[in-house]
Amino acid sequence: MNAQHPDPAQRPEPVNDSQAADAGADDAADRIVQLETEIAGLKDQYLRAVAEAENIRRRGERERQDVAKYAATNLARDMLSVADNLRRALEALPAAARGDEAVRSFVEGVELTERELLAGFGRHGIERVDPVGTPFDPNRHQAMFEVPGTDQPNGTVVQCLQAGWVMYDRLLRPALVGVAKSAAPAATAVPPIADDEPTLG
Repeated sequence: MNAQHPDPAQRPEPVNDSQAADAGADDAADRIVQLETEIAGLKDQYLRAVAEAENIRRRGERERQDVAKYAATNLARDMLSVADNLRRALEALPAAARGDEAVRSFVEGVELTERELLAGFGRHGIERVDPVGTPFDPNRHQAMFEVPGTDQPNGTVVQCLQAGWVMYDRLLRPALVGVAKSAAPAATAVPPIADDEPTLG
């Protein structure tokens, strides 16, 4: 039996080693670029996730501190009327009545109660706002009326009807105040033109 020789036209062309190496290098370079792109994307996602987690942690910490700091806000508002009434009781007592021993003991008891209440307020950052003599601040004061002829700059608080209160940097109740109103400058009178004076035009 004669061995069949393959047709030279059907023989595969020999592969050049340098061409195969170049093709492999191109594939490897493309793969590296692809992986580097994926790595950069994952790194960006990771950094964003870390930043978001840190923001959430800080926000949660601030909220936790605010809750602890202002937890007594509603109770403080309810107690403001007690402080007001103690102050009114002391201010309403005539000075002459303080000479009586029984009245003096009563007054001292009320003053002691007020001091204890204010000390408790102070431990929680609660302070009275008595703004007489200061410029009107719409964030802390509520103007009830204007007072002309006070010789004070316009907008200065000259009367306090009810003290305001703050808790740290948060307003509990605005102060009810009267503010100074400067007199409007008098309009300059224009003298009338006499009949015998010549007119222009």
